[in-house]
Amino acid sequence: MISKLGIKSILAGIALATALSTSVFAQELTLKLGHLANEQNSWHKASLKFGEELSALTDGRIAVEVFPNDSLGREMDLINGMQLGTVEMTITGESLQNWAPMAALLAIPYGYSSLEDMDAFASGEVGKQIEAQIVERAQVRPIAYFARGPRNLTANKAIKTPADLERMRMRVPNVPLFVDVWTALGAQPTPMAFSEVFTSLQNGTISGQENPLALIQSASFNEVQTHVNVTQHVRSWIYLTIAEQVWNRLSEEDQGHVMEAARRAQAFEREQFLKDEDAIRADLEAKGMTFVEVDQKAFADKARDAVINSVDESIRPIVEGLFNN
Repeated sequence: MISKLGIKSILAGIALATALSTSVFAQELTLKLGHLANEQNSWHKASLKFGEELSALTDGRIAVEVFPNDSLGREMDLINGMQLGTVEMTITGESLQNWAPMAALLAIPYGYSSLEDMDAFASGEVGKQIEAQIVERAQVRPIAYFARGPRNLTANKAIKTPADLERMRMRVPNVPLFVDVWTALGAQPTPMAFSEVFTSLQNGTISGQENPLALIQSASFNEVQTHVNVTQHVRSWIYLTIAEQVWNRLSEEDQGHVMEAARRAQAFEREQFLKDEDAIRADLEAKGMTFVEVDQKAFADKARDAVINSVDESIRPIVEGLFNN
């Protein structure tokens, strides 16, 4: 016969084993999510929101660790890591056209006239085709998208027309379309990792760069640039992505949890984005940056042929349609 003390010991052992198994179960999967923005950026806040929501939906079985500021690696390195199985997630956009030509449609210069116009395109039939091609060719799965503020050109002078560029050496992301368009506009575009831009502006290796206001602010470009030239040359979106091989290892139920967490993160990011845009401009102006209104039609007209001729033939009819709308 087992004594009362023995029974208590057995019950305690069962409780301990249950607790240990629950602890192991709770740490079933950790997703590392690296991106280039800093902690104040809406992308980072939305990434944290995604992690919170996914943890809640899976009772803690799936955790997300977020690495801002390129601390897990640069964008192209992270994409390669996702393909190799060493990284689970990142935030990426038109750089994916290096594998999937349709990804160029995420950031067509002068392709979308408003946020609403861009939303209709990104969430519509062509948007679904873009996502499918990215999955197939890049082995990276978009699970949500975040709007980006229009890209504007910063410099240490006012640039109101393409003629004012005067072969200015400027940083662009590693996107062939951007290189071709800025060359046609009269600049000297230089592909460069985002993490190198501040130092390169500081030491004079380049004289300008182009990005949404949020990244201009978060990277403190106001310390090395005096003017924001409101070119608004690209309205675009960027994807929250997960490695396809990680996605395929998830159960159907957990795939559903990931998509629901991503949906909530997308809605959260949009709210943050709309709230931030006006505040960011005011902050940059308070820090001494001068906002310059430009002849956007002159830029668009000069960019048109370069945009159409630079995109892959498979998407050229779509791009022509964007310009003709």
